Amino acid sequence: MNLPNKITLSRVLLIPIFMIILLVPFEWGIIEVLSGEIPVHHFVAAIIFIVASCTDWIDGYYARKLNMVTNLGKFLDPLADKLLVTAAFVGLVELDLAPAWMIILILSREFAVTGLRLIAAGDGDVIAASNLGKLKTWIQIIAIAALLLHNVPFTGLSLPFATIALWAAVIITVFSGWDYFMKNKHIMLKSK
Repeated sequence: MNLPNKITLSRVLLIPIFMIILLVPFEWGIIEVLSGEIPVHHFVAAIIFIVASCTDWIDGYYARKLNMVTNLGKFLDPLADKLLVTAAFVGLVELDLAPAWMIILILSREFAVTGLRLIAAGDGDVIAASNLGKLKTWIQIIAIAALLLHNVPFTGLSLPFATIALWAAVIITVFSGWDYFMKNKHIMLKSK
């Protein structure tokens, strides 16, 4: 396994650590950030999530720089993103920090595109992440980070940044899903 794929795998391995720290009600106290308060374990979970999310950029950078782009990486990278984002969104619903209906829309798209990729793989094709799909992932990451941080870093803005970011994530997620299916409808049509 090459270095970029190992970095991608590290993102997957951080998920259970992130989830335990996020969801187990540790009594680590409250931290003041700017003009707001956040439970310390949510703050730590947010940092772990952000670090894990940054590995998405790092693995891609090294894959291109070292000319180590592989079919495994093309498959594993978006899967790792989906696992991390799915875990975070489910955790946010569990903590009542995000509405379930929005998360169901987002996750439905994620599973549908993964299904499309599996159909393609069965036919020997690989669907790499598109630029729109990458933008979708980063908007989701920003929304998740803002929600995990209880919107605290943005309280001085007098607007619900986390809510706006979540709405943006829903809209771009649905649109990018439609885009994947339109650009790859030939895969479904030729599949038996």
